[in-house]
Amino acid sequence: MERIKTRSIRLLIWVLVLCFGAIPAYAQTAQEIARKAFTSTVLLVMEDANGQPLSLGSGFFVRDGEVTSNLHVVEGAARGYAKIVGQKARYDIEGITAIDPERDLVVLRISGARASTLTLGNSDAVQVGETVYAVGNPQGLEGTFSQGIISSIRDVGTDKLLQITAPISPGSSGGPVLNSKGEVIGVSVATFRGGQNLNFAIPSNYLKALLGKAGPTKPLAQAKPAKAQRSILADLGGRSSEGVVGGQLAWDMPGNQFSGGYSFSLRNQLREPVKNVYCLLVFRDAQGTPLDVDVVRFNGLIPAGLAKRVTSRVHESIGVLTNWKSSAVEFRILDFEIVN
Repeated sequence: MERIKTRSIRLLIWVLVLCFGAIPAYAQTAQEIARKAFTSTVLLVMEDANGQPLSLGSGFFVRDGEVTSNLHVVEGAARGYAKIVGQKARYDIEGITAIDPERDLVVLRISGARASTLTLGNSDAVQVGETVYAVGNPQGLEGTFSQGIISSIRDVGTDKLLQITAPISPGSSGGPVLNSKGEVIGVSVATFRGGQNLNFAIPSNYLKALLGKAGPTKPLAQAKPAKAQRSILADLGGRSSEGVVGGQLAWDMPGNQFSGGYSFSLRNQLREPVKNVYCLLVFRDAQGTPLDVDVVRFNGLIPAGLAKRVTSRVHESIGVLTNWKSSAVEFRILDFEIVN
């Protein structure tokens, strides 16, 4: 009798498959998606050749020991490490196994890390109005989970971009965008034209194609991609730090004594206003050895072609040790918003 029941159940399953096709993956709750995504999402910290911080970003495991992210997160870095959300261990980045400069994607080999991977969904099947979830580390705040919808699917030349309402901020670049089944349908891009809920993700099908082209691991410092003839982000303002520059640092010296306070100029060279400018300053001594860094955020608006004076503070010893009359203070624009 038991065998007859078992055969009947199997027969029913086969009838369902024949009539309706393979049984689809079921929708999951937001809590289930978050728990799974956090075990696979990483915080990426990139450094220059002197071990100084260069950028923060996000990524997620796509294969055993391999993490994907945005190329602009790792570009120019000499080394870096990955930290799984909620864990203390740091894993060195061995190098790069695949690069797609036109679509701002990179695949990294991570040393010693063991984590679950996220399933890549079919981004061609995504529909406007569909619920999505973005996971990342905005401003270094680990394990941030936000909900939104697909608000549009944009054509960019022969490529596509997913426009989403789930918030994305600097530090979220490279994080996964998931559908209601917990499948990755996009890779977050943290830089976009200014506006309310105008956020974008690189479709996951481009990542699938890139994974099929992965090769031997190349060290970060040697894996310099050829300059892309075009970028999928070009029409959206992109992350080009060439549009905003920093300079003209001056120390605040009350009574000719260094107080640690300083100011510098942020100049907007674009034809559109910018806001929310993030700038990294590296202070070096007379021999060029890094002494300290300061990350400054300027919230105000900088009109096209104009500059604003920005103030900040470091320890007073930096002013004494830095050869401030030379080019020992290095400015790096990490991110900014273009205002329509």
